Amino acid sequence: MKKLVFLQVFIFTAYLCIVAQEQGARTIQIPSEKRSPITIPKFDTPPVIDGKIDDAIWQNAAVFKDFVQIQPGDNIAPSRETIAYVGYDENSLFIAWHAFDDPSLVRASVAKRDEVSSDANVSVTLDTFNDQRRAYQLYFNPLGIQADGIEGGSGGGFGGPDYSVDIVMESKGVLLDDGYSVEVRIPFKSLRYAAGKGKFWGFNLSRRMPRLNDENNSWMPIQRSISTLSQIGKITGLNDIKTERALEIVPSVTVSETGERIEDLSHPLGSRLQSGPIKADVGVSIKYQITPNVTLDAAVNPDFAEVEADAPVVRANERFPIFFPEKRPFFLEGIDYFQTPLQVVNTRNIADPDVAFKLTGKTGRNTFGVLTAVDRFPNTDTKAYVGVLRLKRDFGVQSNIGMIATTYHFGARRHNNLAGADGKFQLDPQTFIDFQVVGTNSNRNFYNPDIDASEYRSGTGVAYQSNYDYTGRNFGYRAGVSGRSRDYRADVGFTRRTNTHGANGSVRLGIEPDPERVLIGFSTRSSVSFAMDESGRMQQLRSSFDTDWNFQDQFSIRTETDYEFARIYEDEFGARRNANQQGIFFGENYRKAGQFTMDGGIEKEFGKRVEIEFDFGITTNDFDFDFGASERFPRVSPAALLGSSKLDPGRGFSFNYEIELGLQPTDPWSLELSYEREKLTRNDTKLVAFDSNIYSLRSTYQFTRFTFARVRMDYETIDGTFNSQLLFGWSPNPGTAFYVGYNDNSNYRAFNEYRNRFDEGFRRDGQRFFIRMSYLFRKSL
Repeated sequence: MKKLVFLQVFIFTAYLCIVAQEQGARTIQIPSEKRSPITIPKFDTPPVIDGKIDDAIWQNAAVFKDFVQIQPGDNIAPSRETIAYVGYDENSLFIAWHAFDDPSLVRASVAKRDEVSSDANVSVTLDTFNDQRRAYQLYFNPLGIQADGIEGGSGGGFGGPDYSVDIVMESKGVLLDDGYSVEVRIPFKSLRYAAGKGKFWGFNLSRRMPRLNDENNSWMPIQRSISTLSQIGKITGLNDIKTERALEIVPSVTVSETGERIEDLSHPLGSRLQSGPIKADVGVSIKYQITPNVTLDAAVNPDFAEVEADAPVVRANERFPIFFPEKRPFFLEGIDYFQTPLQVVNTRNIADPDVAFKLTGKTGRNTFGVLTAVDRFPNTDTKAYVGVLRLKRDFGVQSNIGMIATTYHFGARRHNNLAGADGKFQLDPQTFIDFQVVGTNSNRNFYNPDIDASEYRSGTGVAYQSNYDYTGRNFGYRAGVSGRSRDYRADVGFTRRTNTHGANGSVRLGIEPDPERVLIGFSTRSSVSFAMDESGRMQQLRSSFDTDWNFQDQFSIRTETDYEFARIYEDEFGARRNANQQGIFFGENYRKAGQFTMDGGIEKEFGKRVEIEFDFGITTNDFDFDFGASERFPRVSPAALLGSSKLDPGRGFSFNYEIELGLQPTDPWSLELSYEREKLTRNDTKLVAFDSNIYSLRSTYQFTRFTFARVRMDYETIDGTFNSQLLFGWSPNPGTAFYVGYNDNSNYRAFNEYRNRFDEGFRRDGQRFFIRMSYLFRKSL
């Protein structure tokens, strides 16, 4: 059966390869008026930003028209016409769009900032250093609600805009009889840019229409097989920009009261909820724009109240750490300067800093970043000292070489230092090689499985990765190697696994998208990978075949099938058997399994108001690591049933599925409901290792574009945790905000550690009421 499946995959892949070769590469003809830089005229008076484009000054603007459809069609005529206007004065860049359409069909909601992707929207790309490597990507829905990000310029569909950046700008949009219009004012002091007369900026304007198969129209023709930022147009004429040094000061105050559960044997639950005193935390964040391209950020006792909480995930049967993205504004600003393939910088490791500094910028072809912080830990006077240095030098069209160094010191017995180099070399517009290699030195406790104990010592380690990537029009491939040694530690970064080395390769094939067909586009990805440890023991050998199907009317299907041969060894979990001790595993000192996995997903939009997504998967011979998921799901291995404390990992059958429903009952009200289930049953004992059910609800009512109320509720059945949040917020710009919130941490029919039994109903374990206020003071010097 497996041979037949892989034979079918091979035949189908060969067919697609022939189709892709027959289609070949098309040469895009760029009109002469778009090949030359566009000179942006200077406005004598600034237009009023009301969304109407009726100020007389717009008649002096540079006009951008004749957009082309670049998705799903390939540089063909757009479904709707778009005209844009651009001008500037000494303080700001002004842009206006007139998007022609039937206003009754335009998707426009009173959305939260950075959440306009479901609406119709227009956007501008600003490569303010004209280096084709990094650009601002600014989006606006038909009501002028903003989303802002940084585009890294990588080709081949890998990655996308980083929406962590927040830019202070002004925008407004209105619906018209023939579509909608948007006006935008972007202060130059909100941007990082290369100043001086005669400078060129990379520039492009776009428009998205989600209801029309997610149609994307662009002013510049864009070829799919080449980095987008190397194909956008150019603007010039911004000679009279008034150079300003912007100083931003954001003081913040958080007043909170926290309650937590403490032991009280006189209470029926064996505990009671005790409220703590009202606390006030005062902090301040400062941003100083030393030059238009160099910025200093500082924060003293920054307020990191949990306005945005992490989504719940399945933690049962998990061997390795789970990555959670950064959400705190101070660390999000300029975070792309410190991001590298090996994730050697993860600012979530800076938990609660007393003070932090950050200097980032670009001068000529040189990019640099410095980050330092003094971090405090709860219930201890010991502090951690963190430092990061990042340098990068651009050369060629889209090549660069760089270095990064980090240091982490906690107390007298934990020290970690890391240094390394990385680079990207573009061989031609479709092909590049990238690499990163770092070395580490640590003084800390290292676990030794031969004595089943941690020992304090010095350890050196290395991590590396490299990829060769070709991205053609409908064909691409990638080959790479990566690894981390046994003693590799990156205390400032994120490391999922050490003592692993391997290689991987993948091939991507697709058909030419056609917006007129029922099946608009189809692509496949075949991949193989293997990994082994430093002793030469195989960890995994895996092959997979994925497909993506995009149909008319915003309907898509994806599939994934893979077969993996996996091995696990007892010294990866604990004590290794030898003459002096027994091993941590019951029975043999290793386990192996041939695992077959089949996953799939369906996504469909129904008009402007409903979106549904369904994902599912099964795995045969999936490992139960015998950790035990909770008191409700204890260990069910043969060893556990015999009363042994040794681990007895075994094979089992797992399945998972997730349903997500997005509703927009009214323009200002959005609702998200989701249900996720994952279950693993062992083959040997036929018992359930765990059965996780996660129910989530998110509801937001946007009273105005700046004022909202939000409800969040999550219930997870393995531990019985029920967490919720009520939040009212007002945020007219990045930096100025007022929040009133209540966080509740409860349990439903959960294990009561104070009574050593399960409760019958709800038990509140913690609560927090908070008021957070901050205000942006902005001064031009």
